[in-house]
Amino acid sequence: MYAAAERAQRAARPLGTAARHLKDAALHAMADALEGHRDQILHANAADLSKQEAAGTSPAMVDRLRLTAERVSAMAAGLRALATLPDPVGEVVRGGTLATGLELRQVRVPFGVVAIIYEGRPNVTADAAGICLKSGNAVLLRGSSSALESNVAIVAALREGVASTGLPADAIQLLTGDREDIGYLLQARGLVDVVIPRGGAALIQRVVTESTVPVIETGVGNCHVYVDADADLDMAERIIVNAKTDRPSVCNAAESLVLHADIAAEFVPRIVKVLAAEGVTVHGDEAVRRLSPDVIPATDDDFAAEYLSLDLSAAVVGSLDDAVTHIRRYGTGHTEAIVTRSQEAARRFTADVDAAVVVVNASTRFTDGEEFGFGAEIGISTQKMHARGPMGLPEMTSTKYVVTGGGHIRS
Repeated sequence: MYAAAERAQRAARPLGTAARHLKDAALHAMADALEGHRDQILHANAADLSKQEAAGTSPAMVDRLRLTAERVSAMAAGLRALATLPDPVGEVVRGGTLATGLELRQVRVPFGVVAIIYEGRPNVTADAAGICLKSGNAVLLRGSSSALESNVAIVAALREGVASTGLPADAIQLLTGDREDIGYLLQARGLVDVVIPRGGAALIQRVVTESTVPVIETGVGNCHVYVDADADLDMAERIIVNAKTDRPSVCNAAESLVLHADIAAEFVPRIVKVLAAEGVTVHGDEAVRRLSPDVIPATDDDFAAEYLSLDLSAAVVGSLDDAVTHIRRYGTGHTEAIVTRSQEAARRFTADVDAAVVVVNASTRFTDGEEFGFGAEIGISTQKMHARGPMGLPEMTSTKYVVTGGGHIRS
């Protein structure tokens, strides 16, 4: 692992100063290589799927691992789309001429070496490699063992593409060791500049607890939809169904429903019936259960859960303030939504809820770098330092100050 980090450090230097046209050429070459090695990648993926099916992995999780010809093409298209985005490196964040006559510029620079530890979907491998390369960072990728063969094949293609343009192939490396190697990676301060965990709560907690390398924490999403007393219930139904069922296994899917008491009697039986038709099991508090026989009891663990499945917790509250209290108690700071026709309720909710993204009258599923117009993203940061929310290319940089004088000395 340390040898890989040292190779990444060496690769980071020329990559960090590479011109945009070289990085964009590398992204196009990486995309071409993915498509050129499609058969090898799909063969490797089939081996991963076979192992997981034999191990009794759930169909939903197996589907997260599955690659198809179309999904490989989508990975390639994502890399080509990155090439169209502005290069963040060298962007002047602020600057001007000081009273002393010195010229001051704050400019974006790469982190250097980024380690990304992630679970599940092998398409993340190509996304993460592309984002890091475009932002001038060398990357150490540590995917899950369930996608090992797929990731090996993908990274081999990506490295071939990078090398064909003259940039160092070691800008992209896959770490394939055991769990002990993750511990070494988290202690590689001085060799690795930033660690980004992308996965479930257990993975993120381990990285945050054990790492001596700076961490950007992403993604556990216990996302709530609060239906206010003054909500359009037809709108609320559409939003809840989309937020819960569009892709239940992702971090911006709704996991919790909070209902104002004034609309609960009318809306609970309706929304439970609609959700049941979509295969959703509702875990409700006593008030919700009184209003529908198709709800099972909810515990504190249910209200705190990131299900990533067709399950949803539900609670009735007496006021908007009670809704905010419930969300602050159980939420993870990812995405929280309100459905209301009241501008005052929307204003209070957006002011009082502490989350990376607060949504008014729309699905939580919109929390996404591409949906926000940022292009690709490395993940959704739920912390408050450095970056918060969808992390696009600018968020994968730091800054430095450049001071230019003409022989100035300080008196």
